[in-house]
Amino acid sequence: MKLIGIGLFTMGMISTSIFGQTKETCGYQKALEYQESKVPGFKHQVLESCEFAKRNHSNSQEKSDEEITIPVVFHIVFSTPEQNLPDEAIHNQMEVLNRDFQRLNPDTADLRPIFDNIKAGTNINFVLASIDPSGNPTSGITRTSTSVASFGSYQLYLGNFTDVEKVKSSSQGGKSPWNPNKYLNIWICNMALNTGDDEEIVFMAYGTPPVGLPNWPANMPNLVDGIVMQYQTIGPNNPNELIVNSERYQVMGRMLTHEVGHYLGLRHIWGDGDCSQQDGIDDTPNAISASANNCNKTKNTCVDNIGGLNLPDMVENYMDYSKESCQNTFTEGQAELMHAVLQNQRFSLVNSNVAYIQEIKPLEAKLYPVPTCSELNVITSEPVNGTISIVDLNGAMISSQEANYTENNKLNVCDLKSGVYFVQIESNEFETKVLKFVKQ
Repeated sequence: MKLIGIGLFTMGMISTSIFGQTKETCGYQKALEYQESKVPGFKHQVLESCEFAKRNHSNSQEKSDEEITIPVVFHIVFSTPEQNLPDEAIHNQMEVLNRDFQRLNPDTADLRPIFDNIKAGTNINFVLASIDPSGNPTSGITRTSTSVASFGSYQLYLGNFTDVEKVKSSSQGGKSPWNPNKYLNIWICNMALNTGDDEEIVFMAYGTPPVGLPNWPANMPNLVDGIVMQYQTIGPNNPNELIVNSERYQVMGRMLTHEVGHYLGLRHIWGDGDCSQQDGIDDTPNAISASANNCNKTKNTCVDNIGGLNLPDMVENYMDYSKESCQNTFTEGQAELMHAVLQNQRFSLVNSNVAYIQEIKPLEAKLYPVPTCSELNVITSEPVNGTISIVDLNGAMISSQEANYTENNKLNVCDLKSGVYFVQIESNEFETKVLKFVKQ
């Protein structure tokens, strides 16, 4: 059963002994049961939506060769300084996400050769939004101080997400989303449970696949589109360690890669069941269950036929629960399906979307004194954050320096030979400006 854009959401959970139970790494099935309890017949609608998707992604293989850009906004909701992650951690996480989705990560060499015929990058690119919903420039990162110590609660064990969903509401201590039709909203917050003396992390992430499919309930309860991440799971350079059951959990930033896969319609690679269930992707091998945060490459738990081969369990796939250091690829079928979602259910996210297109404005500038023998002043109509270069008549760059974020920059031209040169002013905000001057 192919799953493209169906209305499920997934929860990233890790093993714990709370209540004497062993928790699965992800609460996908519990989420499905929760939705079924709220909307009777939901499971059947999921299957119908799945079949609809399977029938309606024609030419997706050809279209998956096209590069698609998705604008992203990170909402950091923090109650302590540690939770208020630095920009560097977000930027590093974006680098990981793009490398993983474009298969430029250095550990692709670790993929077993038996999967060479199905491995794939996705040609999906992610950028921090540069325009906010009001049309103003933005860094793509919002920061909200909250009095809520943790958005996690024991209600999660009962399949109730009311408390954790509050992180998506400004009126309830969180941050309301930017238009989900134009931005991929990612919330970073604390979801650890208060055990009295300490906090215990049992809930790491959850995300919402696309909505608005045929036979899809029009008003899903308590779900706001996007992804929520426990703050320690972001980026390999996160200053906070992720401690699980008194052990350090290896974080490489691939928890988000996994959740974005769900956001774009992918299921877990083992199909959230045994060998009789599958993820709906033709080229992903069946598996009897999820990996247990390891990298066991000896497993072949189900018999299948993919290109005439009975492939082993694909623990290298981002949609498994193997160690982050083991994961390194999507498959061709997964890439095609995600492109199909972006051509259909998430069409507005990548088409005619100016969320990441910053307006390039004209720049007025002048030089003085001209001609000059020692110093050249560069005056701009607006402050420039970019570079100012000196170029000769052949187009060769002679020198370059960062532009001071002021209206006046000075260039030392004492060492230049007499002749005609150009000053080139470049920045992301303005059109490139080229001015001529004479060195005496």
